Amino acid sequence: MSESVTGFEVEDIRFPTSLQLDGSDAMNPDPDYSAAYLVIRTGTGAEGHGFCFTIGRGNDVMAAAIQSLRPYLIGRPAPRDAADLAALHRELTHDSQLRWLGPEKGVMHMAAGAVVNAAWDLAAKRAGLPVWEFLAAMSPEELVSLVDFRYLSDALTPDEALGILRAAEPGRRERADRLRAAGYPAYTTSAGWLGYDDAKLVRLAKEAVAEGFEQIKLKVGENLADDLRRMRLAREAVGPTVRIAVDANQRWDVADAVRWMEALAPFDPHWIEEPTSPDDILGHAAVRAGQPVKVATGEHIANRVVFKQLLQAGAVDFVQIDAARVSGVNENLAILLLAAKFGVPVCPHAGGVGLCELVQHLAMFDYVAVSGSLEGRVIEYVDHLHEHFTHPAVVASGRYQAPAAPGFSARMHPESIAAHRYPDGPVWRPGTPGRTS
Repeated sequence: MSESVTGFEVEDIRFPTSLQLDGSDAMNPDPDYSAAYLVIRTGTGAEGHGFCFTIGRGNDVMAAAIQSLRPYLIGRPAPRDAADLAALHRELTHDSQLRWLGPEKGVMHMAAGAVVNAAWDLAAKRAGLPVWEFLAAMSPEELVSLVDFRYLSDALTPDEALGILRAAEPGRRERADRLRAAGYPAYTTSAGWLGYDDAKLVRLAKEAVAEGFEQIKLKVGENLADDLRRMRLAREAVGPTVRIAVDANQRWDVADAVRWMEALAPFDPHWIEEPTSPDDILGHAAVRAGQPVKVATGEHIANRVVFKQLLQAGAVDFVQIDAARVSGVNENLAILLLAAKFGVPVCPHAGGVGLCELVQHLAMFDYVAVSGSLEGRVIEYVDHLHEHFTHPAVVASGRYQAPAAPGFSARMHPESIAAHRYPDGPVWRPGTPGRTS
């Protein structure tokens, strides 16, 4: 039987999370966590799974964008190794007519990422390894071959990247063993959604500490008086030693961000996340210079080039990669290498639907084969929708447990797909409580 790709199926999957205000923040008050979900199949029945995360109606556009890339996969030999995955990434991101829509940002770039990630899932399954181990088993030369260095070489050359990877190579096995034994530090956002009342915030913050988390995160940015009250309650709930990060979700202009964070600073925020537009590199630099709280950003950063400039400008203290925002594993590898070059810790964005499942692999690979460090590093965790995945992310005592199942942890249960398929799945039929889109 053929080992070529014979199937390419895209589904629009949505969850009515707006019902309970899960995921609510200052810019996104009523999100329905959603996945434009892709399955690629080979003639032997092997499958690769990938998706783009959206918060509702954007799925219409994302699903169509992913579907437009079908010709690049159908009939193609199923990817096995770094050379195959590098070639696919280049073709998807260099299609001149589709690239015109970005270039290399926005809907088409995210769609390419969904296809690339599905290809990594397929290749890792064929190798019998979880993606983090599949990546960490590659040589420094293979890893460098995966990266598109166009527009990066003024900040990071292939030789410099090779040096970073070779320097980390000797300790790979020991660090992988430590991950399997002790896991990777996590923090939780589940306590801090902006739509939650004070009692729920306090209860969930205390529960997070009891569960072993050493960091929580609160959404801020709508009303300063409310944020001061919520920060005071959160600090009283968790005590002086637990870190509290805050996230404005791009709500402010630079002057507002500086004023707001000066007011919140007495409660010792660990970082301010997305204080202003994700495209505003100099704005982030001004926020970082203008007030005492460290700056984190990345979940809406369009591509490796913007990350490069943030790092060059000294505009960020924590790099927050997102597994489904840029063009998949390959571009995230470029960002990990940039962060290592500039000595800035990577603290991935997760939450959503399936993002915890994906990004844990990238962070663990970073620790094993790129940065070699856990100092200042932590992965976001949001405790909902994991039950819809066949190999969900597992967090115990405040730490992600290293995935052992082959692949990218991206496969959803068929029953979950059928129930949440939009617009005709049972969850979304007219008259069903919670239909919001």
